[in-house]
Amino acid sequence: MATYDSLFSSLGLEQWCSEGKSSGPMSMADLLNKTKGESAEPASIWELPFPSMDALNESCSAFPQSRELTKGLEQGFLAIKDSLSLVLDPLTQPLSWFLDGALYAMLNTPWWIVIPLLLAVVYVVTKSWKLMLFVGGSIVLLAFIDHYDYAMQTLAIIFVCAFLCVLLGVPIGIAMARSNSLQRMIIPVLDMLQTLPPFVYLIPLIFLFSVTESKLYGIAIILYAIVPVIRLTNLGIRLVDKDVIEAADAFGMTPRQKLYKVQIPLALPNIMAGVNQTIMMSLAMVVIASLVSAPGLGVLVLRGIRNLELGVGLVSGLGIVILAVILDRVTKASLARINVSQKQ
Repeated sequence: MATYDSLFSSLGLEQWCSEGKSSGPMSMADLLNKTKGESAEPASIWELPFPSMDALNESCSAFPQSRELTKGLEQGFLAIKDSLSLVLDPLTQPLSWFLDGALYAMLNTPWWIVIPLLLAVVYVVTKSWKLMLFVGGSIVLLAFIDHYDYAMQTLAIIFVCAFLCVLLGVPIGIAMARSNSLQRMIIPVLDMLQTLPPFVYLIPLIFLFSVTESKLYGIAIILYAIVPVIRLTNLGIRLVDKDVIEAADAFGMTPRQKLYKVQIPLALPNIMAGVNQTIMMSLAMVVIASLVSAPGLGVLVLRGIRNLELGVGLVSGLGIVILAVILDRVTKASLARINVSQKQ
């Protein structure tokens, strides 16, 4: 007698349960219990199993098992896979073009053009000679240990994905700040994206897109990294002083003028903090995305893990740390400049 036979008997479901009985061979556990003369009934309440799907299935064969639930989800996803691919392929194809173009430009432009160009961008953004020299020394170090191409591939992916995150995330954050109902709808989605393990993003995308397509890892990086810029844009717009908004209304500003001349400039420190976090999360996801053919330093980390090459893993990990420090210092320096300019 199984544990929950009495439950189904009290509910009058014996006939329904008997209809679901299978004439197939017994499981190994049931066969061993029968051989030893043991019953499935627990010896005491301390051994009572939780009424899970599998435990209830032991008492009622018609009750579905947990594996049937997971199989049903898989079959349902595969049933709509072709339709989803038909819709998503043309929408996401530009992402592949952007990523492939950025990777081609980074790898085919001579280093004596790329490095000075990067240093010029760093100086324009930060106005700091010390930081520019630090970035230059870091890139030279990566190039000296033959990690220049891998580092440039990682930077190219981060630049494209972070730019698209900002391009999509800032308008979404502004819309959330203007509508409480929209915020209530989007917050659960952001919570889900923020709490899902990074590897989970890759599972449905592998079924939808080819592993050889750049948009596979591009979409995963964007979904993982877009959350901070949306949240902090929404927060920054909402934290703008109400007195300032009232003053703008008193001067007869239109909603568009208030947004571009009052709210966004005052919310810019929060927005830039979101951009900083988005860039850091993009870098973290680039490493994980190497599992699905994303190029860059993550490939070397994966190689070190797969082949147990300690030196390769440590050196490539050091390269990722260097890139993380560079990106973090540059974005924080630009944020500090914005804060100083607003106080003047």
